[in-house]
Amino acid sequence: MIVKKLLWALVIVAAFGALFLPGYTRIQELRDRNRELEVKIKRLKIENALFEIETKRLKNDPLYREQIMREKLGVVRKGEIPVKIVTESADLKN
Repeated sequence: MIVKKLLWALVIVAAFGALFLPGYTRIQELRDRNRELEVKIKRLKIENALFEIETKRLKNDPLYREQIMREKLGVVRKGEIPVKIVTESADLKN
């Protein structure tokens, strides 16, 4: 009699587990994904703010704009002669 009751209790517990465990697992996966996306959103907001600062600086600061053009685009002023310095690497010396 007691064995029969324990068996039924075990069957009921197993049935509940079979019904609710997949849903619970899915909820946990979604919570983890949500946390990952929240972190990504925070990082992208910071990155966006930095881009906005850079954009304002490029629009409003002619000296900064000139510096960027010279460094990244290789632009020179009229009358300037660009000089490119080439150094030997350690591999070429041997």
